[in-house]
Amino acid sequence: MIWLSNSTLARLRDQLQARGQRPSLIAPEPNMSPEAVELMGIVAEYGPLCEAMYLMMSADGQVSNDEREVLKGALRNLSGDTIRTAHMESMLDQAGKSVAEHGREERMAEVIAALHEDRPRAEVAFVLAAAIAFADNAIADQENETLNQLAEGLGIDEARANELLDGVEQDLAANEPEAPETD
Repeated sequence: MIWLSNSTLARLRDQLQARGQRPSLIAPEPNMSPEAVELMGIVAEYGPLCEAMYLMMSADGQVSNDEREVLKGALRNLSGDTIRTAHMESMLDQAGKSVAEHGREERMAEVIAALHEDRPRAEVAFVLAAAIAFADNAIADQENETLNQLAEGLGIDEARANELLDGVEQDLAANEPEAPETD
């Protein structure tokens, strides 16, 4: 199984943090619970990344446990362990409902619009979507098409996509346990 290593995720997290905090998009209602305000902030920051990963997870019509685990690990690492499982499940449920209600194409367009102008977040979304595609050790045609559509929409050309994926591949290879020697 292919996983993004902690060092890759730390590098992605650092890249996101280096760009600074996003401005508040919507002021919370005065009667909102602290939990609802917290979830609103998490969705504003991580929702498009989660939805990009969901679109990749569901591209082949099957969402595997391996894919869910990669998504959850990625979000935990990117957030410095501040996103709880309940928040992740809420974002995944919402992504699934949005796809069912509006269709994959419209949701992909919305994710691309949310990330397009923010190069670091766009590249992180692309890398995380690729990690989801690799989670079950096989990239279905639909996953490959989804990854290409995401890259194109985000303005990530083939050379940059390959550079990003090569960096992940090198990091994965560097963090693989060595095979025992045989005589």
